[in-house]
Amino acid sequence: MISSAHARTVANLAAASCLALLLGACGGGGLSLPSFSSSQPAPEAEPGTAPEMPASIRADEIVGRWGLASFQNPADRARTEAAARAQCKNPYVIGAGTSGGVVMHLADQATPQELRLKGSPSGKNYIGPSGPTPGEQDREIVSFDGRVMITRFVDKDAATRYGNMVYVRCAPRA
Repeated sequence: MISSAHARTVANLAAASCLALLLGACGGGGLSLPSFSSSQPAPEAEPGTAPEMPASIRADEIVGRWGLASFQNPADRARTEAAARAQCKNPYVIGAGTSGGVVMHLADQATPQELRLKGSPSGKNYIGPSGPTPGEQDREIVSFDGRVMITRFVDKDAATRYGNMVYVRCAPRA
C-alpha cells in the first residue's frame, strides 16, 4: 500500500505534468500537439527573404575617389555637399571587388570588405553583404546621379549615428 505522503507526491507530479503539456501546447514552444480547429492559418513568409535582385546601379559606377560628409537635417544637404567636396584632399576610396562588388566599410567596422549592390522589388538599391535585402548591415542608396550619392544605413542605430552619408565624386587626378 502507498503511504499518503507518496500518493500526494505522485498526484502533484501528475498535475504538474498535465499543466506543462497544456502550457506547452498554448505557447507552441517546440511541443507540437494536434490542432482541433478546422481552419489553420497560412504560414507567413519570412520578412526580407525576397530573392536577390540586381541593382539598377552598377558597381563600376560608384568605384572611385569620393569626398565624404554626412547630415541629419535635410535642410543641411547643400552645405554638406560642399563639405564633402572639400574632403577630396583626403578622399574616401571605393574600390572594385574581386567578385563584382565594391570595397567599402560596414558601419562600425575598421576594415573595408567587398559588398554587393542589391536591388529590391520596390525599386530601391542597397549596398551591403550578400543576404536578405534589405539586411541590417545594408545601406540604402537614397539618391545617385553619377556625381553625388547619398546613402542611409538600414539599421536604425547606425542611421541615427551616421546620418545621411553624402559622397561627392572627386575630380580625376591630373
